Parts: sequence; C-alpha cells; structure tokens
Amino acid sequence: MAYSAKDYGRLIGIKGLSEQLLKNHFTLYQGYVANTNKVIDTLNAMFKEGKSAAPEYAELKRRLGWEFNGMRLHELYFENLGGKEPIDRGGRLGKKLVESFGSIENWEKEFRTVGAMRGIGWAILYQDNTNGNLINFWINEHDAGHPSGCTPVLIMDVFEHAFMLDYGLKRADYIEAFFKKIDWSSVGSRLK
Repeated sequence: MAYSAKDYGRLIGIKGLSEQLLKNHFTLYQGYVANTNKVIDTLNAMFKEGKSAAPEYAELKRRLGWEFNGMRLHELYFENLGGKEPIDRGGRLGKKLVESFGSIENWEKEFRTVGAMRGIGWAILYQDNTNGNLINFWINEHDAGHPSGCTPVLIMDVFEHAFMLDYGLKRADYIEAFFKKIDWSSVGSRLK
C-alpha cells in the first residue's frame, strides 16, 4: 500500500512562518513520501527476485528508516502546528508536564534549550509507554536516536530548512514563533 502526502495547506498564513518557507517545507515532505514509496517498491521487487542477500538490499533497507521517519516526523510536526489557544494547564497534557517536569515552565525551558542546541535535527517530547513519563530528546537524524518504547508527543523540526528562510541563523526567534503556533489539542491527543 503506497503512502500519500497529506495536504497541510491549512498552515499557509499562520503567523511566524512565511508562505514560501511552508511551501518549501511541504515539497521536502512530499519528497520523503515519494522516496518512502520508491524504496518500499524496490525492496519488495528485490525480495521477490531473491536478491534480499545483496548489499544493495541491505542498504535500501537501512535507507527506508531515513525516508519513512522523514515522512512521519514531518507529518507529526505539521499536525502540531496551527494552534491558536494556549496549553490547557488543567488538562491531561498540562498535568502530565507538571508531573514529569515539576511545572509547565520547567518543561518549556528545557524543550526550548534542546531545540536551541547546535546541530541539525529534531526536538521531540516523548512519552515513555512503560511508565507514562514525558521526556525531551534531541534527535540528530530521522532514523537514529529515537527512544524505544516511546511515543512522540510534540515535534519541533530544527533542521535549517524549517527556519532559515524566515529567520536566518536566529533559531531562538523560530522557536518563539513555533511556540506561539502549537496546536495543543493535537499534541495532547497523542498521549497514551
């Protein structure tokens, strides 16, 4: 079953991210979807032809993690954008952040710090499925460093393509704009 790129055109016009930046970002995401499908099709064909022991098969299998996670992380990122309301401090997510970090402010400060770290990648708030705790992680690459048994709850893309067109090297300004446009209901719906 082939994956289809989702339409995130509803984000055009949100304050803090220009139309050009978003359109470029959507095009990048669509490339991950297309490449995920291509890699899966090629792997399936190679397997049917008995070529699963070939080094090319192994490399494509490794590449699938990059393309698939690039697709999925962008979907989660776009889906947690576009909000207009502040976090519901008394809601499930607000309470969970306080339980895990002592306060929402402590969590936000740490998450912003993670997002501002040098390098390319993702700042992701995960929920540990074994105990329900929330943990902020830095993920360098799409296909490496994700904590096993955890669910991504809030995703912030901090690869340069997510902010440089609008903010240049001012990542902190991008992070500020990101926080103003989080769709907290979408984020909260990801809790287990």
